[in-house]
Order: sequence, then structure tokens, then C-alpha cells
Amino acid sequence: MGIDYINFNIADFNDNLIFTCTPCHRSRLAMNHIEIFLEMLAAEKGRSAKTLEAYGRDLRMAMESIGNLSSASKAQLQNYLAGLHETPASIARKTSALRGFYKFLSAEKMISENPADGLELPKKQKKIPKFLTEHEIELLISNAGDTRNSVRLRAMLELLYASGLRVSELCELPITAILGDRLLIHGKGAKERIVPMHSGAQEALAKWLDLRGDENSKYVFPSVSKTGHLTRDGFFKILKKCAVLSGISPSSVSPHVLRHSFASHLLANGANLRAIQMMLGHEDIATTQIYTHVMPEKLKEAVFTHHPMAKKDKK
Repeated sequence: MGIDYINFNIADFNDNLIFTCTPCHRSRLAMNHIEIFLEMLAAEKGRSAKTLEAYGRDLRMAMESIGNLSSASKAQLQNYLAGLHETPASIARKTSALRGFYKFLSAEKMISENPADGLELPKKQKKIPKFLTEHEIELLISNAGDTRNSVRLRAMLELLYASGLRVSELCELPITAILGDRLLIHGKGAKERIVPMHSGAQEALAKWLDLRGDENSKYVFPSVSKTGHLTRDGFFKILKKCAVLSGISPSSVSPHVLRHSFASHLLANGANLRAIQMMLGHEDIATTQIYTHVMPEKLKEAVFTHHPMAKKDKK
């Protein structure tokens, strides 16, 4: 590292030297602290060049907004993070960079108090899962067509919407998973669950199995791919084409959107949240609770329909 020349005024007072640093020097000192921190990350922590570049960029951006980071307060840091209009992942990385930087300054006795202690990430709004309307689902299924590939697509769409399968569970579905009107699914963490199929899904699946052929394959949806079954990417592309034929924006359709639609429509029509959790294979019901976004309208309808005072108003 090159020598950092300092602009200062010297006053001789009781044999002590008093240094008055210019704003330019304070800025260079802050930059030097960042450079020393990044050198430590490279030498002692073995961080990659990409990580060092990102952390350096994040810290310089914070310095441009806050000023001298060495004298920043916790409130300044919190306000800075709260004012960022970036993705949650980007804000999390910037917070991590600041925490690491101040932990380093504190350990090296460059600051007396660590302003990043207890620094909180800005609260982010919960994302409401995207889902299709019941009419859009009907359009997708009806536009699957009648050719061999379309019979396969219709069976896959019916199974996704009927059982809420993950796309990997659907594509890798073995013949042995079919148990009459139910499916035995091996989900995440090798956990098994049984999901029902309504009559429409059973019929669509039976039609596909009649055309399927390839008796040597263990998969319901075999393919010449290396995996031996239709891949996620392959199904994704077919689904996008089906969306176009149905007059639905391809950007709003994906296998996971169909899974969301399955759960949302069940809940909107009165299904028990715990039952939906079991069918989706969620370990924690808190994960399933994201689908309660459909409840306000349903609750409003229930109040207007069943509340005694609402009935009295109608009379």
C-alpha cells in the first residue's frame, strides 16, 4: 500500500503535536480502512475476488451516502439501509458487509463502539404467491389438445392442479406411485405423503397411460433424456406454449404457479389449512399460511352471508 500523505497544521504546545486533518484526508482514511478490511478478508478469510469486489463496492456506496464510516452512528446505518430500494438479497449483503467491516474496526481498536451491533435488516413485505384464476386453469387444460404429446400435457396439468405436486415430483413420478385414486409421493427429505386425485385427473392420467408405451420405463412420463423422464425444463417450455395458446401471458405461468393455484383455490373454497399443508408436503404450517391471502374476500363473503345482523339487514 502506498504512503498516504497527510495535509496538517502543526502547533507546538507543551511538546505535543496537534494534527488538524482536512476533509480530504478524512475521506482517504476511511478508504484506507476499507482497503485494509478487504486485505484481511483475502488473507485471513480466503474470500474470493468476486466477494471482495462486492463488499468493497457496498462499503464505498455506504460511505458516499453516510460520510465517514468510522464515526457513523447506528441510527445512520439503520436509516441508510432503510432507504435502499434494492432486492432483499442485495440489502442483506450490504448489511453483512457493514457488520463485518465494523467488527474488524472494533477488533483492531480503530473504533471504541461498534455501531453495527444489533443492526437490523429492513422489514420486507411478504410476497403474495402468484396464482391463476379457476377460469385460467380451465383454459390451460382445455387447450392441451388431443395429440399424443397433448394427452401427456393434459395429464400433467391435471395432476399438478389436482394434487399440488412440485414439478420435480411430477416429472420423476414412478409408475409405482399410482395407488388407484391416490398418489404416493416421495417428497423433500425422503418424506412420503399420499395425495388424492379427483375423477378428472384420474381420467386424464388413464388416457395418457393407454398411449404411453415404453413398458420398460419406470416413470409415468418417460423421455429419451439422460434422466429417463421428461425434464423440468422440457415441461416448462411446453407449459409456456400452452399458455400462449390459451391467451394467457407466458410470464404468469409456471409449474410453481399451478401449485400455488391448487393451494389458493382449495383454501378459498373452504379447505382446511392443515390438510393443504399435508398435501403440499410442507414441514411447517407457517409455510402454508402464505396462501391465506385469499381469505379476506372469503371472510367478507362469510360475514355477509351468515352473520345474523347481515341477514337481518337483508330482511
